Amino acid sequence: MKKMDAELAAGFFLLLGILALGYVSLKLGKLEVLGGGGYTVYAEFSNAEGIRTGSAVEIAGVDVGKVKSVRLDRNYEAVAGLFIYKSVRIQEDAIASVRTKGLIGEKYIQISPGASEKYIPDKGRIQETESSVDIENLLSKYIYGKV
Repeated sequence: MKKMDAELAAGFFLLLGILALGYVSLKLGKLEVLGGGGYTVYAEFSNAEGIRTGSAVEIAGVDVGKVKSVRLDRNYEAVAGLFIYKSVRIQEDAIASVRTKGLIGEKYIQISPGASEKYIPDKGRIQETESSVDIENLLSKYIYGKV
């Protein structure tokens, strides 16, 4: 009987350890199993080079969401769907910019807050955007004297 109790206790603690490891893995990987809570806004860019699903969305250097999708619309512009955490509200006159972390780092979307008292609703659109800067294009223009 005591052997059965010991095996049962060991199995319980093993199961508890596996659940704890799974929880920590999800939190460190910033995965959301149940949706997490937030809303989606859209931004159109003429050049969204380097932006991928899962790229960070930041305001003042703080992570406030992630890129949910990137697609091409009928006007041949990139439309990024941005998942924004529910605790963050974005003003109607905010500006979305494609930025680079470091000199040759990963791309992310930076949102510069506006001053409006109205906020963008779920499935709304950020009106003002700044596209990605193409460093290769700038260098080639400089090298060949077209600047």
